[in-house]
Amino acid sequence: MNPELTEWSGTFGLPRFDLIDDEDFAPAMDQALTDAEASMEAIAANPEPASFANTVAALETAEEPLNRICAIFYTLTGVDSNDRREALSREFAPKLAAYNSRVGMDKRLYDRVETVWNSADQLPPEDRRITELALRHFRRAGAALTGTERERMAEIRQRLAVLCTQFGQNVLADERDFVMQVDEARLAGLPDWLLSSMRAAAKERGRSGLVVTLNRSLIVPFLQYADDRELRELAWRGWIARGSGDGANGAETDNTGIIAEILALRHERAQLLGYEDFAAFKLEPEMAGTAARVEELLSEVWSAAKARTDEDAQILSAMMQQDGVNAELAPWDWRYYAERRRQQEHDFDQGAVKPYLTLDAMLGAVFDVANRLFALEFEPFDAPLWSPDVRAWRVTRNGLEMAILLGDYYARPSKRSGAWCGALRYQHNMGAGQRAIVTNVCNFTPPAEAGAPAFLSWDDARTLFHEFGHALHHILSDVKWPSISGTSVARDFVELPSQLYEHWLEQPEVLDRHARHAETGAAMPADLRDRVIAAGNADQGFATLEYLQSALVDLALHRGAPATDVMARQAEILAGLDAPAAIPMRHASPHFGHVFSGDGYSSGYYSYLWSEVMDADAFDAFVEAGDIFDPETAKRLEQTILSRGGSAQADELWMAFRERMPGVGPLLKGRGLA
Repeated sequence: MNPELTEWSGTFGLPRFDLIDDEDFAPAMDQALTDAEASMEAIAANPEPASFANTVAALETAEEPLNRICAIFYTLTGVDSNDRREALSREFAPKLAAYNSRVGMDKRLYDRVETVWNSADQLPPEDRRITELALRHFRRAGAALTGTERERMAEIRQRLAVLCTQFGQNVLADERDFVMQVDEARLAGLPDWLLSSMRAAAKERGRSGLVVTLNRSLIVPFLQYADDRELRELAWRGWIARGSGDGANGAETDNTGIIAEILALRHERAQLLGYEDFAAFKLEPEMAGTAARVEELLSEVWSAAKARTDEDAQILSAMMQQDGVNAELAPWDWRYYAERRRQQEHDFDQGAVKPYLTLDAMLGAVFDVANRLFALEFEPFDAPLWSPDVRAWRVTRNGLEMAILLGDYYARPSKRSGAWCGALRYQHNMGAGQRAIVTNVCNFTPPAEAGAPAFLSWDDARTLFHEFGHALHHILSDVKWPSISGTSVARDFVELPSQLYEHWLEQPEVLDRHARHAETGAAMPADLRDRVIAAGNADQGFATLEYLQSALVDLALHRGAPATDVMARQAEILAGLDAPAAIPMRHASPHFGHVFSGDGYSSGYYSYLWSEVMDADAFDAFVEAGDIFDPETAKRLEQTILSRGGSAQADELWMAFRERMPGVGPLLKGRGLA
């Protein structure tokens, strides 16, 4: 085994990515799985009576080499995939699933953990918490199953791992291979900064001229600005076709059959464990608890958003008529006319804002807010990472190391779409302890040429703040056990820190300090700043409804008997919602990676909105204190939520911070839907 895969020797404990070859992974994975099996067997077969130390605590370290290899490999497959890594992913998926099934369904381990739990009242709170979670894990993995049911559960988990891997690779292939060349004569309406990005995208793919790709930071502004309605439709259809069989690779990357099988297997898995359906199984440990509570929240917000979009649709349709377009308002029209309306009503043009929103300026804002709230310092350093574009910082407080932060911000064909936060290493206080190594990954349009600034849209800047909010959850984590560290919390609680952090982007005090012109260094004029903030809620009906459709479809697909024709079922759900035809789902099922690339957000895409109810109320705590950087409120936020990880139930952590449960009012007000 290449020792660099498990014994990291780089700067500040980083892996030396320059010393790792793709051919190292297969033998390392096999060895790590063998070693992990041996560690688990030693715990299960221990002749000593089960104790917290020899069972639950031992489980916390049993898979450390395997975890390190997986951290490196799956980071690389997300940020810089290639044919070899995709093949390895397909090879590893069933192996890891088989291993996890064997361990998760080991009755001996389950019995030992249950023995510890039966006397857990004597344990310190964090020890008791990880014992509770371990017992829940074994129960939900099927450790209590026997005979053919036990065998079937193992088969299901293994097959799901293969299907979810293939789903994600199909979407990535369609995203990578879609390139729409745009004739120079059809560029009307496109601002210079977007043309520059389109040229850069063409150059990156070895083409001349200008192209549209499925990078969100490119295709969304194209749909907002392109006067050519036919080109907007072609771009939009390419975007929504990913994984549908109509995408760049046709039937070769059709995910619809994969989704149907995933839904059937998830349903069967839930029923084997005694649950009515997969939604009931998945939601049981979450803050929401039941599908009925989720549906109640989504329906309440839907009503407000639908009323707004009905009004908006009439206005946008009238604008189309004025342009002489005698057609129904279509999905490729909405963003275009909504952007024109925003410019008219708020005298706001992204082209005027972008020079002030460079990546470097917004990183300065992100770090300054973290310093003023939590006294964090960010020291850049060089290290051999997976791409020369990746940046690294050592995060300290009062001279003490808090974490290592890696930022990979630019889109490239080998990177999966979207934005996310991950961890190569989790914080814990076992033994000598360790601090987290955190990754923030985005897909911003890179600068047109080397040395030039990278310009962000307002949405890009919001994404940057969002992902750093997740990073803070790791950076400030202060728990004993890695299994409850950082973002290891309920799915519908994990978005609270990230969405809360977005609020500071919208503060005049932050923009005045950091939104500086790329050429002159001048601050953004106050009137432009105020218009930017005021325009923040423009078209919130659209943004809310496209999100809610995805959340409601996700929930409905996992309730009751699984659909065999997924696209027909999706259409049926949307028809039942009376969803406007011009506002499609944010993520249609064939490319809904949150839900079908793994179990993470399955039956859980609602969690962004659930967390937003809390983040709106949480920011109000700073407003009520009279200072958005109030030190006492920031300290309480860190001590009750950001440092605690999953060391207590989500509602307990929230109540410790706010002392009451939130209502939907601040959310509707924040979105301008009240």
